[in-house]
Amino acid sequence: MSPFTSHMQAALDEARAAATRGEVPVGAVIVAPDGSIVARAGNRTRELHDPTAHAEILALRAACAAAGSERLPGHDLYVTLEPCPMCASAISQARIARLYYGAADPKSGGVAHGPRVFDHPQAHHVPQVYDGIDARAAESLLRSFFDRLR
Repeated sequence: MSPFTSHMQAALDEARAAATRGEVPVGAVIVAPDGSIVARAGNRTRELHDPTAHAEILALRAACAAAGSERLPGHDLYVTLEPCPMCASAISQARIARLYYGAADPKSGGVAHGPRVFDHPQAHHVPQVYDGIDARAAESLLRSFFDRLR
């Protein structure tokens, strides 16, 4: 078994790129069982005029397309912010093995806050969840972005 390698820095890079596009700075990467990044994305809701174009959804779509499957067993998802309920449900549907996220989202989160999608008896699949990964960096990006808007 190979040693653990965090890919949160790649997700943070995607979040920074999203911020430069005027998007809320959230980034996501999906890692295959062999440790390679198979998809990466940042929020594009404004750019695409699509309320579902969250970083997680875009990364899941790209990874599923690359795999030729709607399911990604054994894959890991790194995302800079706690997934919302929509994204948490998609993560469950895709059968992601492990979810690593940075900043908590008490207002709109769907994993540790709000509806706690993975705790619901109707969750099709529950990934292993690891929170607080590079949380300070993710929180700082979000805080800076919203401070500039005010």
